[in-house]
Amino acid sequence: MSHQKKLATGKFDYHLPEERIPKYPMSERERSNLLIYRQGAIEKDVFEHISRHIPSNFLMVYNNAKVVYARLPFRKETGAAIEIFCLEPLRPADYAQAFQQTHSVVWKCLVGNLKKWKGQVLSHTFQVDGRQVGLHARLLDRQKDHVTVEFTWTHPAVTFGQILDLMGKVPIPPYLKRESEAVDKQRYQTVYSRVKGSVAAPTAGLHFTGRVLKELREKGIEDTEITLHVGAGTFQPVKAETIDQHTMHMEHFEVSIPTLDKLIAHYPMILPVGTTSLRTLESLYWIGMKLEGFTGQESSIMLDQWEHTKLEKDISARQALENIRDYLNHKGQQYLQASTRIMIAPGYPFKMTRALITNFHQPKSTLLMLIAAFVGDDWKRIYDYALNHDFRFLSYGDSSLLMPRE
Repeated sequence: MSHQKKLATGKFDYHLPEERIPKYPMSERERSNLLIYRQGAIEKDVFEHISRHIPSNFLMVYNNAKVVYARLPFRKETGAAIEIFCLEPLRPADYAQAFQQTHSVVWKCLVGNLKKWKGQVLSHTFQVDGRQVGLHARLLDRQKDHVTVEFTWTHPAVTFGQILDLMGKVPIPPYLKRESEAVDKQRYQTVYSRVKGSVAAPTAGLHFTGRVLKELREKGIEDTEITLHVGAGTFQPVKAETIDQHTMHMEHFEVSIPTLDKLIAHYPMILPVGTTSLRTLESLYWIGMKLEGFTGQESSIMLDQWEHTKLEKDISARQALENIRDYLNHKGQQYLQASTRIMIAPGYPFKMTRALITNFHQPKSTLLMLIAAFVGDDWKRIYDYALNHDFRFLSYGDSSLLMPRE
């Protein structure tokens, strides 16, 4: 595993022309291109035909996370614009509870134009059902990579979730190099999104429509949902020379007992939609290993960046999932709530996944390193093929179905 950590980030670079990054989505989700990679062979199709390429014994795993309008615009009395980007809730720390608050919340945030925010309370006034609401932001703490902000507001019938919906902007990726527009409210969201909390879309799911999902189910391909709240760290470039020097971002996820049951029943024919679903599934394995012989004392469950390289036991994926299910039953809980910073790079021993649906990722990104781990050096052939056959890249780009092993 030490070899894995010392990999040079330069090995995951390629030339991505600016014109291959679409700034807007296609008019129809399912008309995007689909690259199929199956045991070394590559072909091109259209996403609406994806059910033709997936065997009926697979279980598809979707990330049902919903993007919140997490960018809040403020202005100082001087007129200087300051934008607060809400990353994750701190008080209360639970996403659902944070969105339901009716007086105040504290969030971990990024701030645009932070140098001009000297500590004064920022205010913004807007209308809710004909009543004026004042939202106030107070800077509590500055850290190296984020700030802590307390939000309070004057209307006790308004939740923080409503405030984000009414006042916030869609947090589209910085590489789109434009402001969010009305089209993004619908299209930077999957059709099956349900659970608010993400500040970036699980973009592999953006190609699905109700009709595509119906065709997959009619073929006998079952599905289930997990929730991983995608963080802004997903766009963080890897600037370190070797991957062990890069600090992986933390992401929170939730998996239900019925989903665990389906995973156990279908293993190993599991097909995650997107790198977020894959990271969740692989994290489940290592968490299940950590729970082998649990004492019932564990309160919070977190998987650190390289922790999987230090876990010596060797248990089956089914056993790992059963360990989690037993743990939840012991606790009287229906959902596992956990967090992960797992780093997946070449050399990683995949435990849960046999195939993957994903978009095309940025050069020198942790997402591309994950793809390289999944398909080996063939990632270069796949990306060369995509570049040479008019595929579009990144969030509003095209899709791929990767099946390196049967």
